[in-house]
Amino acid sequence: MSKKWSLILVAAFALGFSVNSYLDSKPDEEAPIASSKEVILFGKDDKPVSIFDQQDSRIRIVYFGFTRCPDVCPTSLAMLAGALNQIDDSTKSKFRPVFISLDPERDAAADSYKYAQYFHPMIEGLSAPLDVTTPLAHKYGVIFRKTQLKNSELKYTLDHSSYFYFLKPDGKLITKVPHTLTPAPLVQAMKTLTSQGNS
Repeated sequence: MSKKWSLILVAAFALGFSVNSYLDSKPDEEAPIASSKEVILFGKDDKPVSIFDQQDSRIRIVYFGFTRCPDVCPTSLAMLAGALNQIDDSTKSKFRPVFISLDPERDAAADSYKYAQYFHPMIEGLSAPLDVTTPLAHKYGVIFRKTQLKNSELKYTLDHSSYFYFLKPDGKLITKVPHTLTPAPLVQAMKTLTSQGNS
């Protein structure tokens, strides 16, 4: 391959990577609005739950993960719990934090519920078949895939992106906060959205 073509390929790759990074960091203001009929999940006592019930005016803080996640999910939910503990009750009442499992094969609704509750009593743990959760996750740009584990009782793990999605009651994306090792970005997002009167 000539030097000229090598430079063109490198430039094209760099441009593509930059555009992808920009799009990933830019809140998707035009995310499709999900209807409650599309998104029925299951929570405590296997009861059906609609996270886009517009009778509930709270902003959703949605995190997608799985209960057997070795590090990213526990850290993220601990940071969400820390943020909830740092805001006052008035601000807290404006939000509905939700953990949605991407691993229904191993995470029954009861398991997801118990897992989320371990971190904070406000966090709803939900699960549903992949034909429900996959389109929902993809709607917000969540990337996940199953990776087989050799010589492990777990058999597989899930590689997944790690964001907190702040959603309006109808499912429209307001903003997202990337994986964090401190509650501060979440606290700031909550205070900002509350002061702006988003609902």
